[in-house]
Amino acid sequence: MFNQRMLSILKRELKDKILSRTFIVMTLLVPLFMVIILALPTYLMTMDKNDNFNITVITENNKIADNLKTELGKIESVKEGKSRIKFLVKDENGLKEYLKENKQKILNENITGVIYLPKKSAADKRLKFYSNNPNNKNLFNQLKGSFNQVLTDNYFSGKNLSEKDVKYARTRVFFDSFRISKDASIKAESKGNRIISFLLTFLLYFSLIYMGTMVMRSVVEEKNSKIVEVILSSVSSKELMTGKILGAAITGLLQMIIWLTPLILLISTSIFIIPAEFALQIDMPLILYFLFNFFIGLITFLGLFATVGSIFDNDQDAQSGIWPLMMLVIIPFFIAIAIQDNPNNSIGYISSMFPFASIIVMPAKMSLIDVPLWQILISVVVNLGTMFGIFILAGKVYRVGILSTGKKPKWSEVIKWLKYKY
Repeated sequence: MFNQRMLSILKRELKDKILSRTFIVMTLLVPLFMVIILALPTYLMTMDKNDNFNITVITENNKIADNLKTELGKIESVKEGKSRIKFLVKDENGLKEYLKENKQKILNENITGVIYLPKKSAADKRLKFYSNNPNNKNLFNQLKGSFNQVLTDNYFSGKNLSEKDVKYARTRVFFDSFRISKDASIKAESKGNRIISFLLTFLLYFSLIYMGTMVMRSVVEEKNSKIVEVILSSVSSKELMTGKILGAAITGLLQMIIWLTPLILLISTSIFIIPAEFALQIDMPLILYFLFNFFIGLITFLGLFATVGSIFDNDQDAQSGIWPLMMLVIIPFFIAIAIQDNPNNSIGYISSMFPFASIIVMPAKMSLIDVPLWQILISVVVNLGTMFGIFILAGKVYRVGILSTGKKPKWSEVIKWLKYKY
């Protein structure tokens, strides 16, 4: 069975595979990729924990207000003067008046939020948080220890411990969040929008990779079977690439509409009853923006995947060439997940208007908070500019690569293709 001829073939195969550049690169990149997958979400969630803030604390109890001034003053950013806290003593009517007078400051984020301690908070530790960004968990994590300390000290003042007291001491501070929006109403924040944010992010992530891989394999198959040479006798490479990408993009858009149909029914009809804690605070304009944004993003990434498919002759080599494209989808996916704890952090702010990342991050951000119109417009302009730029570059590579067979081209050769007139 093991003769000289077979051993010669085995030696040749091992030499070609193990010493190939693809094998070496992939062997080194996969562990690095795994480290990024594990470390990136944690890093993104922790790097903005020291965001500075400007909050107003309103309580009905003078003693609690004085104690909070002392306790909250121990926070590092407050001591350094980077964060500001204003203390007021008002009842619920005074709170409503303050929110009305300062609504625009809250919307503009000149005031990060308003924390209200009603009388019963001394017994149940439930506080109310009013903000344009009610999902700011990083802020809650900075403040809850101080509030818990003051409320606990106030509760035990002059008391002998009982079983009820011990239970109270173990209770954590809880923030009931309320969103301040441009309309007249103040809506209690629910878990529904966080679920929708994750759902939209996952659908974008899955569909971009799925449709992109499908188009890449289609291009590789046509090139490998020489069918493309017959097709190019009737149409230009530009027409072929455009038709292939638009056809796949329209298919992907139709698929996405079908996937979102249950969500559209939930927000447009009253047939389905949703528990209050999962109520959805989204509307059709957000869904329409999501579909438009998805279509632009899909064309952009299909252009990139089709380009990779035109460079290589087989699936194995093509798979090694799509890692950079995968990172353009995976990294924004993690960012979109990370900003759920604070949609207004610096990462979410920049990435929501940054090429490629905006496609995934902006819809997630819009489902969590009210995003200013100018940011949405910048995101649209950036995405359209990226799409047209990629289309031009992809066309140049596709034109040469689709007819190049035999030896796998080097990336330096691919770059030279970009210099050809198209």
